[in-house]
Amino acid sequence: DGVLDEDTVAEGLHKLGRSAPGTEYVYLNLSLSGRELSDINILSRYVHLENLELSYNKINDLSCISHMPYLLDLNASHNELTTYFAFKPPKNLKEVDFSYNQIPRMRDLSAYQALTKLLLDYNNIEEIRGLEKCHSLTHLSLSHNRLIAISGLENLPIKMLNLSSNQIEKITGLDSLKTLQKLDLSSNKISSLEGLEEHDLLEVINLEDNQIAELSELEYIEDLPLLRVLNLLKNPVQEQADYWLSVIFKLLQLTDLDLKKISVEEKVAAVNRCDPPPEIVAAEDHRTHVMYNALQPQRILDSTLPSLDTPYPMLVLVGPLACGKRELTHKICRQFNNFFRYGDYDPLRKLLPLKYFLCYYTYCFEFQGKFIATYKYSGYHYGLGRDTIESIAREGLATCVHLEIEGARSLKNTYFKPRYILLVPKNKEKYEGHLRRKGLFSRPEIEEAVSRVDMCIKLSEDYPGYFDAVVNTDELDEAFTELSFLVKAYLGL
Repeated sequence: DGVLDEDTVAEGLHKLGRSAPGTEYVYLNLSLSGRELSDINILSRYVHLENLELSYNKINDLSCISHMPYLLDLNASHNELTTYFAFKPPKNLKEVDFSYNQIPRMRDLSAYQALTKLLLDYNNIEEIRGLEKCHSLTHLSLSHNRLIAISGLENLPIKMLNLSSNQIEKITGLDSLKTLQKLDLSSNKISSLEGLEEHDLLEVINLEDNQIAELSELEYIEDLPLLRVLNLLKNPVQEQADYWLSVIFKLLQLTDLDLKKISVEEKVAAVNRCDPPPEIVAAEDHRTHVMYNALQPQRILDSTLPSLDTPYPMLVLVGPLACGKRELTHKICRQFNNFFRYGDYDPLRKLLPLKYFLCYYTYCFEFQGKFIATYKYSGYHYGLGRDTIESIAREGLATCVHLEIEGARSLKNTYFKPRYILLVPKNKEKYEGHLRRKGLFSRPEIEEAVSRVDMCIKLSEDYPGYFDAVVNTDELDEAFTELSFLVKAYLGL
């Protein structure tokens, strides 16, 4: 008949221990799971219980718990409750499970300030409320309810929050949850990750089966330092080209993506694919040129004639944008016109929008094998043409060329062994003013150019011998004097 009796209680009692007042030994735990119970009023006499398991019954009244002042853990899931906490609050009640019931709304839980874990999955709740005074609550689960928004969680110490399988469209109401570590918002209607930023303790995010469509949404979580697990399964964003490597690249701190472990090799591949180190770019360029050069009609190159042991002489002036390297290159070629001829890096073509990629690829393909080295800078591709060097070599002269750091990296992969001289303005304020006065560059271009000064200097310091010499170009006349001296020493004059 569903009425609990003494014999059934006796079967479920376990864990003998000292009572909370410490005056006697009593049973502390009672398990009555799956017994078809509907009336448990007899439990009013079991005042010393600390753990009560009542799941999988037909209970709709828990008033007997009012007589259990020492209760710590209550599991009343899978019953027929239409309300919860309808009893005098045990002072130290910490964990409560009311999942799989028929609860339509949340009530004020101000009296339950010791509560640390509250499970309300599979009910009919439409709004989160009544938790304002639950200052110990660290684990809250409301999956499979009828929530349409996130609210009522202000300033709670929640570490684990499960709001999966609701009807939530936006991530709001989480701003003050500064201790949040695990968040499950799977099976909702969320289309943006906005609202997850600045949760520095967040480790796990589950957004499976939502409406995230753009990789750009990852910007909201890319700065979360402890984020390790992300699930975006069943989102439109998975259809994006290079989705897997793009997500890994944007979130290199991840260890798991879409329920799969991320390997070290995949992280390396992601970096090399999305933002390869300059050395990788240069090596790939060189490999491409070698392959296509092999397809060209073979002929003897004047630049290889001196000998295999004595490489063709080249002078390469390297430095940031408008640092004076072009002017100095021309001056050197004029002063030493019996030795050097100017060899320009030809601009290929400004990068085209993606829809023109095929045309751009065809354009580049036509020139494959025509260049010794190429590099990309500020949206343009540049190439040092083989014919340019050959025409100079046929005159018995050496080539003098100026280029960016990227060009030097590319050229260092070839069989040429130039002398590399770094031209760098040491006074960055003066250099920035010089760029502004030219009126040719945008603010981002100027900021990028100034930042590359430090990059050039750092490269020189970190890799001794990368450049044969470093010349300060704050004053071009002084720089030219020093450069002339270096060239004379180079030529043995």
